Amino acid sequence: MHIILLHNRDHDLLEDDPGREAREDVVRVAESLAHALSRDGVVAEPLAIEGDRLDFVEALRFLQPDLVVNLCESLAADSRGEMAVPCLLDALGLPYTGSSALSLGLALHKPKAKDVLRAHGVSTPASFVVRKREDALAVDLPWPLIVKPAREDASVGMDFDSVVTERSALVRACESVLRTFHQPALVEQFIPGREVYVPLLGNSPRQALPLTEIHFGRAFDDRPNIVSYRAKWEAESPEYRDSPTGPCRLDAVQEARCIQTALEAFAALDCQDYGRVDLRVSPEGVPYVIDINPNCDLHPGAGFAKAAQAAGMDYAALASRIVEVALERAHGNPHTRKKGPGTARRVDPANRNLLAGGAGLRHRAG
Repeated sequence: MHIILLHNRDHDLLEDDPGREAREDVVRVAESLAHALSRDGVVAEPLAIEGDRLDFVEALRFLQPDLVVNLCESLAADSRGEMAVPCLLDALGLPYTGSSALSLGLALHKPKAKDVLRAHGVSTPASFVVRKREDALAVDLPWPLIVKPAREDASVGMDFDSVVTERSALVRACESVLRTFHQPALVEQFIPGREVYVPLLGNSPRQALPLTEIHFGRAFDDRPNIVSYRAKWEAESPEYRDSPTGPCRLDAVQEARCIQTALEAFAALDCQDYGRVDLRVSPEGVPYVIDINPNCDLHPGAGFAKAAQAAGMDYAALASRIVEVALERAHGNPHTRKKGPGTARRVDPANRNLLAGGAGLRHRAG
């Protein structure tokens, strides 16, 4: 089997990039997965998308891999380019891991994602979109509030000043987002309480891996308990040191409620294969969806891999399972099926991508 690990390599493209560390991490993830998958007859090799060049399309057309592991989180250091990659893979008729362009686009457009969640009855904090400074003066939500870029992920643009308790601080935080990221600011009601992550794997049925939680330490004393950009990416910072991810211990009823909320959120955005739903659990025990990560970080040291490890799945087994899930969804069969004309096919699952074609049509579209 030939697998291509497609990833962005654009972390050094911009002189001033507020998301540089997050973009650079993708290169390391591709290398780790290539090593984990290259065994038992599998050839797995990384293929980088350099800046805004699209010559990778011709490379894939020539290589015709059995599967593309889609690790792209941006194009030309712009997160909005993430959703373009599945579109191109669909056009090439190549199966790929992870969610479709629509799901990735919705998840990245946080206000739209929240609209979809509310339409499906999934709990998420009340919010307001600020497109210009004057909009911040019209926000009418209960304090405290949290301000974040509306179309970024990986905690980009988040620091302690993102949580505000009065109007002037709200205006300053919104102006910072508008000026730095050239996009709207999403203002949300800040939910005090625990930050719980629900890792999800599979399609039909979808499995919740062991839940994890951020354990906030001394660096967060008398400060907002949030996973800032420094806490997520700057390994030498006190915030990084004092916000480890660890097992989440909830009673059975509360855990089931968190898992159900995460499953409903993932399904509402029509996400596929694997991902993570981030929750804030209020002191009253209500789980609120604060973020949906359809193609979450697969670094061996990241939370998703740690959750898989807690479920008895080492990194190589996790990588193989993600490949299996994607191929089963794309083909409607386990990838180990017998090949050739006349081979019986399994009944298609309800969530199968109907663009997936057979011989002579669209070649295994994802």
